[in-house]
Amino acid sequence: MSTDRQLNELGFYALAGHTRSPRDVVQEIPAAEALGLGVGFLSERYNYKEAGAIVGAMGAVSETLGLATAATNHNTRHPLLTASLATTLHTMTGGRFALGLGRGVDLRFQAIGLKKVTSAQIEDFAGLMRRLWKGEAILGHDGPAGSYPYLHQESYFDFDIPIILVAIGPKTLELAGRVADGVVLHTYFSDRALETALDAIARGAKSAGRDPASIRVWSVLGTIGDHLPADVRLKKTVGRLATYLQGYGDALITINDWDPGVLARFRADEMVRSFLGAIDDRASTEQLEHLATLIPDEWLAAAATGTPEQCAAEVARQFSLGVSGVILHGASPDELAPIVDAYRDVRPAGVRNYPANPGWVA
Repeated sequence: MSTDRQLNELGFYALAGHTRSPRDVVQEIPAAEALGLGVGFLSERYNYKEAGAIVGAMGAVSETLGLATAATNHNTRHPLLTASLATTLHTMTGGRFALGLGRGVDLRFQAIGLKKVTSAQIEDFAGLMRRLWKGEAILGHDGPAGSYPYLHQESYFDFDIPIILVAIGPKTLELAGRVADGVVLHTYFSDRALETALDAIARGAKSAGRDPASIRVWSVLGTIGDHLPADVRLKKTVGRLATYLQGYGDALITINDWDPGVLARFRADEMVRSFLGAIDDRASTEQLEHLATLIPDEWLAAAATGTPEQCAAEVARQFSLGVSGVILHGASPDELAPIVDAYRDVRPAGVRNYPANPGWVA
């Protein structure tokens, strides 16, 4: 593929949603490169989507695609393992990898015996990573990220590996502005939520003496065209948002200024209360049709839907809101193909030619 066809401002999630066939990524990544998508992100799950294994496969079958975890959690590995994951992937891909971190879900951590993630931990951890990647030997570290008598990789290391932070709330967004090279926002952000997020990132950057323009900010846009079957669209829209409301609905309610009473009624619904597992993974079409009656159309509207041309227009509009990239969320490269083709016809003239690495701006 010629690099002039590569759209480094567009990303997608590999193995979107839930998978029971991780080997599918071996076909997805070449398809994404052939389509011209710029970045492949991987959202880690504790089943078939361990970050090192999957992103390693993504790197092995790609030549130009930027790659990132978006996200893994710093508290699930020893710092040396995470540092080594990053240096391994970064070098094996010729500098195309960025380490994406996130807070995760407090209730899940509690259930598996881990403490919840704090801003202080993330900031401390990011500092440790950058010191290790520069070849430093760290002696007697005792900070929010943990106590470590000795941390060291190799003295000859001199890597600039971007750190991306996945963020929803204002405190995490400000933290991202202070310490991250890139930010991944969240699906189902209204225009107001997106603009509020950009303001928070800018505040954080300025408080640390940084230029907000030096931070690569990715909008995450559910991109579900009507060329897909109706039951698939229902799963990727209603099912996906319902799953988010299961896990961290309060955060989405707050940043979008949605009615908390609607969330309370959703959670009180008998089907929701009794449902085991992620809704978008296990719910039937009938169950999803029921859930659609509980979620306002306004909440579902923050997505790219309709014809491929309508989806492409919404993708292009995201850049007018101030982001530097758009992740086409919830669909595989094959499912995105007609939308990406249509996007080329409406691609904003002012979009920068960013590097493939999703945490670099130049």
